[in-house]
Amino acid sequence: KQWYQRRVAITAGIPLIVLEDVPGFLPGTQQEHGGIIKHGAKLLYALAEATVPKLTVITRKAYGGAYVVMNSKHIRADVNYAWPSAEIAVMGAKGAVAILNRGDPDIGKRETEYIEKFSNPFPTAEKGFVDGVIMPSQTRQKICADLRWLRNKDQKNPRKKHGNIPL
Repeated sequence: KQWYQRRVAITAGIPLIVLEDVPGFLPGTQQEHGGIIKHGAKLLYALAEATVPKLTVITRKAYGGAYVVMNSKHIRADVNYAWPSAEIAVMGAKGAVAILNRGDPDIGKRETEYIEKFSNPFPTAEKGFVDGVIMPSQTRQKICADLRWLRNKDQKNPRKKHGNIPL
């Protein structure tokens, strides 16, 4: 449903504002049979081809492929913000530490170090994937200012006869 709503909004010229809290795509045969890949591809396609203003605020978790699909800078979002409580990573701390430090007897200490180093939005902001780390109370003000700034956005996609939406 989400991809369809996005396409309708894009067709009507309505800006897209994404408030993101996604712990990632859950891998498994049940999710694959349920169409997670197909539906995720539709959402990715709709957001990537959109030429309307696109803004994202990461409120809590943004993990893995779900982070990319949900209107990240990697698919041409115009503005991305994160709250100080946001976690932007490939996976959660517990899973990452279990993979990186397999067999380490002091796994609890490693997890604490990982959380202190990576479970915040500042490393992502330093790399330019987030335009700013903002307080939740500033969210409405920032979004309104950015919508005014992007009011006359005129983005053209490459010329083509038609898109090849994943069905």
